[in-house]
This record gives sequence, structure tokens and C-alpha cells, in this order.
Amino acid sequence: MTADNQPLIAAAAARKDEFYTQLTDIEKELSHYQNHFKNKVVYCNCDDPTVSNFFKYFSMKFEDLRLKKLITTCYKNQQRDLFSQHDTERAIALEYDGFRDGERTPKLDDIGVWNLRGDGDFRSGECVDILKRADIVVTNPPFSLFREYVAQLVEFDKKFLILGDQNAISYKEVFNFFEQRKIWLGVDNGGTKWFEVNESYDIRTQSRKKIENGKKFFSMGRICWYTNLDHFKRHEELILYKKYTPEAYPKYENYDAIEVAQFADIPVDYEGNMGVPITFLDRHNPDQFDLIGIDRMLTKTLIGKQSRFILNGKEKFARVVIRHKGVSNGN
Repeated sequence: MTADNQPLIAAAAARKDEFYTQLTDIEKELSHYQNHFKNKVVYCNCDDPTVSNFFKYFSMKFEDLRLKKLITTCYKNQQRDLFSQHDTERAIALEYDGFRDGERTPKLDDIGVWNLRGDGDFRSGECVDILKRADIVVTNPPFSLFREYVAQLVEFDKKFLILGDQNAISYKEVFNFFEQRKIWLGVDNGGTKWFEVNESYDIRTQSRKKIENGKKFFSMGRICWYTNLDHFKRHEELILYKKYTPEAYPKYENYDAIEVAQFADIPVDYEGNMGVPITFLDRHNPDQFDLIGIDRMLTKTLIGKQSRFILNGKEKFARVVIRHKGVSNGN
């Protein structure tokens, strides 16, 4: 465990998941999916109402994207213009269906507001009913509930674009969806993302904290976009040039695959199983590589015990196993 991981681990333990996404990060990622939103109902089901930057983005871009409707629900918040303090057991929902005649910016009076019967939890019956009517879900869900959140989206066959911790790739439930091509990574998954947090949020590492315009921000360097919306990056072919040799690519001691320390080193001519870091999925082209599995699931099937792959007597960090499509060592 590193010091940088501790805030996320504490959030999972305490259910402190109030990380508010910056508008610049939303704009940067959403620019790659413009063609997916025409005549669609967008649902942001983990967002404080009008203060949510997801709501701001879609309400301002409503006409440009040619949306049909925007719906937002929050958790334990009845104030449409405040971040949630979770000081109420009830919540509200917001619905917006476009600018009025002659207007080019959304006004609060144009936004429909209604009281929910419950607390706005995405798993509640009334929020599930809204989900069923929606076409695309876009939000920053609670990281501590990521497995359950993604499973719900898949269960109801919804299109989505959501943020999550990179390590969620290694969750059994989530990786199964990667194998089934029901989820993949989005476009902008590099660098550090800064999230606004409540003033009371405890940030112990000073390098992870900044104050701008009186607002408090927390930085996270391993946050990814997860989606099932197609995009250009998913079809870019990795250009490979290295040749396989047993000396350069040793095999693991507890699984029949070679170790490839970084995706740029994938040998162009190896036809067997290869273990690569989970970051490879940011470059995965399903037409170029098959996903075989992830280390702990594969060793569990093989020897009945979960284990990371072992090389030179030491466990490697999480590895995804891939195989070239159509490559033969004889070619």
C-alpha cells in the first residue's frame, strides 16, 4: 500500500466517495463521443443536481448534442444548487429537455424538479425505473460500489461512460465484462486528474492537495474512463517491432505465459500467451489481441489457488494475459 493509495482505500472503507469531476476533464473525454448522443436520454445518477459538472456539460451542450432529455439524481440531497451533505434521507431528481425559445443557456426555471420517495441511491427502485428509461449513463459513481454499479449497467444493457479507479480492472466481476466485450477503457486515461472535494475532506498528502478560488481539490493519478461506447482509440493498431527470444521474455513459474514488462515490448512474432500490465487495456484493440484472462483468475482455475504470476521467485504486479490474433511462429 502506498501513501497515494490511502485516501481511496479510506474512501472505500468509509463510503466517502464525494469526488467532483472537473468540467475540463468531462469536456476532454466527451469530445470523442459526439455521434452517440443524438436523440438520447442521458442519465447522471450519482450527481449533485445543478452543481454537478456533468449536468452543466450536458445542459450547456444540449442543442449541440441534439439530446432528447437530461435527468440527474443525487444521493441524500434535496438542494439543487448545493453539494450533498448527506444530511437528509430524501433526494430530488432534475429533468431538462432543452432551451426555451430565444434562449441559449439553461435557466433554473426551465429545469423540472421533483422529490424522490427515497434517498436517491442508484440501486433504489425509483432510480432503477429512471435508468430503464435512459439511453446513456454518464457520471462519476461511488468508487467503493464500482463492482455493483457496473453490474447494474450491464444487467440493464445500458450504454455508459463513467469514471473509476484503474485497479477496478483487476476486480473479477469487472474483468469478466472486459473479456465479454461489454466494457472497455475510454480515451483520456493518462496523467493526473484533480477532483473537487468538500472542505472537510481530509487530504494528508500535501502534494495531492490544492486550493483554487476557495475550492479544495484532491489529485488522483490512476483514474480511468470506463465505457461501452465505441471510439477511435479502440481501433488503433499497436505498431510492434521486437522479436521473441526466450532470454528476453522468460516464462512465469506458475503459469504458461511469457512476461512482457510494458506493452511497447510485446513481441510481434509470439503466438502464445503473454502477460502484460493492466495498463495495456488502455491500448487494447480487440481486432489485434485476444484477452485470455487475468492472473489471479487463471491461477485459481489452474491450481485451485489465487496467485499473482511468479518470476524469479517473486510475484509480479497484476498481469493481463493476451494473445496475438493470427500470429504464427512459423510466419
